[in-house]
Amino acid sequence: MTRFQFQIHGLPAAEFSPLFDLPEAALQSRHIQRRVVAEAHDAPCRVSLIDAEPGEEVLLLPYAHHELATPYRSSGPIFVRRAASSPQLPPGEVPDSLRRRLLALRVYDAAGWMLGCDVSEGHQLEALMERLLTLPGSAFVNIHYARAGCYAARATLA
Repeated sequence: MTRFQFQIHGLPAAEFSPLFDLPEAALQSRHIQRRVVAEAHDAPCRVSLIDAEPGEEVLLLPYAHHELATPYRSSGPIFVRRAASSPQLPPGEVPDSLRRRLLALRVYDAAGWMLGCDVSEGHQLEALMERLLTLPGSAFVNIHYARAGCYAARATLA
């Protein structure tokens, strides 16, 4: 019997790293805010999938995480750490930034139509991920931080 495996993906670092070198006026014109993290666990990075440390520089910016042509098309705010690099998580690994939070999961087909959704504590993510990713026609799950509603990461079958 084949064991169910999923993989969680962060965003590509190359998409965001040039933004850190922009002057404040250029950031503001793109609705991006440069911040220094004040408290632990306040800024989960969507590239590295780890929480930024106090004193670390991050950008808070709008990001279109679901650009497929359906009514579910959406975007929202994300944090990106200056030092972020894109991890290649092994199948089944759930980063601590997800484990420690209440999550909202939305499963979509390849065309971007929602097939189902649910909420889970991050430490119980595996069971819900298996249920959603094994729905007929499922292609990916968008994971959101449930309390703030922000996009966190994407998961696919491994």
